[in-house]
Amino acid sequence: MLMDSNHVRAAFCDFFAQRGHKVVPSAPVVNKDDPTLMFVNAGMNPFKDIFTGSKPVVYPRVANSQKCLRVSGKHNDLEDVGHDTYHHTLFEMLGNWSFGDYFRSEAIAWGWEFLTRTLGIDAGRLYVTVFGGDAQTGLEEDRESVEEWRKWVPEDRILRCSKKDNFWEMGETGPCGPCTEIHIDLRDEAARAAVPGRDRVNRDDPHVIEIWNIVLIQFDRKADGSLQSLEMKSVDTGMGLERLCLVMQDKRSTYDTDGFAPLFARLQALSGIAYGTSQETDVAQRVAADHIRALAFTIADGQLPGNTGAGYVVRRLLRRASRYGYRFLNQQQPYLCQLVAPLVEKLGDAYPELRQQQAFITQVIEQEEKAFLKTLAQGTQLFEQYLQRLPQGATVVEGHFAFELYDTYGFPVDLTELMAREKGCTVDMPGFLTAMEAQKARSRQAAVQQVGDWQVLQAGTDPVFAGYEHLSLTATIQRTRSVQQKKGTQYQVVLDRTPFYAESGGQVGDTGVLTNGSQTLRVLDTVKENDLVIHITDRLPTDPTGEWTATVDAVRRQQIRTAHSATHLLHAALRQVLGAHVEQRGSLVQPEQLRFDFSHFQKVEDTQLRQVEDLVNQKIAEQIPLEEFRNLPIDQARAMGAMALFGEKYGERVRVIRFGADYSTELCGGTHVRHTGEIRLCVITSESSIAAGVRRIEALTGTAALQWLNAQRAELRLVQEALAHPKDVLKAIEALQQRSAQQEKQLAQLRQQALSAQRAPLLAQAKPAGDFHYVVAQVDAWNADELKQLAFDLRKHSSRTVFVLGAVAEGKPLLAAILTEDMAGNPDARQLIKAASTHIQGGGGGQDFFATAGGKNPDGILAALNAATAALGVS
Repeated sequence: MLMDSNHVRAAFCDFFAQRGHKVVPSAPVVNKDDPTLMFVNAGMNPFKDIFTGSKPVVYPRVANSQKCLRVSGKHNDLEDVGHDTYHHTLFEMLGNWSFGDYFRSEAIAWGWEFLTRTLGIDAGRLYVTVFGGDAQTGLEEDRESVEEWRKWVPEDRILRCSKKDNFWEMGETGPCGPCTEIHIDLRDEAARAAVPGRDRVNRDDPHVIEIWNIVLIQFDRKADGSLQSLEMKSVDTGMGLERLCLVMQDKRSTYDTDGFAPLFARLQALSGIAYGTSQETDVAQRVAADHIRALAFTIADGQLPGNTGAGYVVRRLLRRASRYGYRFLNQQQPYLCQLVAPLVEKLGDAYPELRQQQAFITQVIEQEEKAFLKTLAQGTQLFEQYLQRLPQGATVVEGHFAFELYDTYGFPVDLTELMAREKGCTVDMPGFLTAMEAQKARSRQAAVQQVGDWQVLQAGTDPVFAGYEHLSLTATIQRTRSVQQKKGTQYQVVLDRTPFYAESGGQVGDTGVLTNGSQTLRVLDTVKENDLVIHITDRLPTDPTGEWTATVDAVRRQQIRTAHSATHLLHAALRQVLGAHVEQRGSLVQPEQLRFDFSHFQKVEDTQLRQVEDLVNQKIAEQIPLEEFRNLPIDQARAMGAMALFGEKYGERVRVIRFGADYSTELCGGTHVRHTGEIRLCVITSESSIAAGVRRIEALTGTAALQWLNAQRAELRLVQEALAHPKDVLKAIEALQQRSAQQEKQLAQLRQQALSAQRAPLLAQAKPAGDFHYVVAQVDAWNADELKQLAFDLRKHSSRTVFVLGAVAEGKPLLAAILTEDMAGNPDARQLIKAASTHIQGGGGGQDFFATAGGKNPDGILAALNAATAALGVS
């Protein structure tokens, strides 16, 4: 039965909805709630806090299609994507979960029923695997799964496999358990007759593949490696939609399925190259088709391209796809942005965030592509300059230089190799790989940490945040642990109830103290791990039992409140002044200081900034009272007009913050002032661009804003005094600038005259050296440009002459060597500079007829000129 991807997805969700599962939307692929994971890379990630017990079970049965991204680590190597026909970065994971409800029997039965009855897949092509035990860890075979499968398949189709293949673990510690998988043999009849499918399972055969994994989470692995049985046994299943569509559509590659067809059609129209033309162009089209999906979903979920962390991954994906298009698909202009429309057409109904943000996604990708094309041009120029500096006859591009191009400038090493080949050179790839591995090792070392087990003192109750009402309350310690990091040991404490706000939604965490009479712990920060509020303390308690008083730093909290409420007022003001296209793209709320990132594709004019600032302060003066709506159904919140931040994960019940029914209404979990008058003042201090289509405003509130204004006023007074108190300061400065420009022009004319005056005396110094003449002299020059100008002036007025000039400009030594046109690069100017530059502790390069150098030792200029004379073979 042929079935397209939208119907497969719907069939899966309908099947499990009929069996009591709550079908939930996909969580954002950008993982903002878990510091250990940048992107959701498996369907279970959004439910991790339920599995670990830090979040209560709301629905015991859940199903969904989760967008996942895998770009590194054991799950995927980015460089494989596109080169084969089955690796992907972005994929959809169909999954059903049981949290302490049904277990092995139902999970296996429903999996088999959905595949063979609902979808009609030939049972004769299916094999199942179970955990066969592990002698090293003392784990026994999963006999219960074997017994369940005997109800559905013959014995010879039940395969017992290793811990590597059939035992799932969340990490080095945490929930884990055996898994049982369903595999399908897609080979033709002849291949199946020659080698039984059971002999090809888990052998990396692209036509005998796993399509469903059922994880039976029944253990908790401790830091010492031991396993404890979980009270709440759960089921986590995962089935890749793309793989399932491959089966349902009788294809041999996931790239051939309907989900990718519109993208390939657009790529072929843009490039004029049919899929199947060559291996290189096929790889390029697969890379583009895969990466545009990853780019669109990550940007829609709030992650913009950047230079660090998750932003770097997004930028790397975009640049990888861009360079494949540039090299193999004749795309010298932005082209990935033109794939957004067909992608949205295909997936926009299943994932409405794509359709809602289509214009923004397109513009961000287009701007990033333009910037990278400039990078390619810059890298090409740097490469050419490097080649000019190579010694004559050298044909190897050093690995560290290739890595510098790659790491610092984002220039792909394969392009470096291509350009090197065109110049008759090779790249030292072992040196490149050594430099890359050294950087990876530094990154790994910086990220190393050892997390100890939680020392659980009190179990069975979910921690409660009570910080909206209280800044101090009585609590008990539920658990503690220490985390060994490179910078030292971090101590973590979890309370049964807390007034401390944990860093989230852009707002920094609270600080304060925990006391119990005899002990005082300083709370240095408060963070979240999934939904668990963790207090970072200066030490662990010697006796954690009994009642503790948890007290937030009230002054700091109030300063944070003013900044957070001002952020809401600022957001609303920006939408009024600039337009409804403005949407929050990130924020940082600190004591009396805020940073607000928003979508807007041009600089905010000064007049517009003043309008925004005036409107915010008008709302502050109006002393608008805070309206807070807690535990509101999300549909009701949206009906109120509450703005949500794309990429944030919201539950079915939310908190709404409103300042004026017709002004600002947002979904928000942060802390806020009781009325806007508490903010006192808001001053915008800067506006800038931080990414394609994203602007940033920084502002101060309260006392910090007043201090900033006073500093500005004091600085203005100093300027007025320096200008002798003019009536119009601006006009006085403009007049001063005009006079300065005139004087600079006059000075430049004098310098030109001085340069020209040196020409005749220098030409008169020419000495013979065989069939040419030479001039080696120290000259007067204000900078490297003037030295170059003088050198070319001398060249123009002479023949068969070599000039080596030295100068000290602003305390820095400079050298230049130039040959007249009739010298044909013999002697080589680069070799002359190389011989001389060591004496000034410098280096340089250039071409065979003109080369320059700069250095650190001005006292060595005469020795440098003497060395150049010696290099000419004269004395």
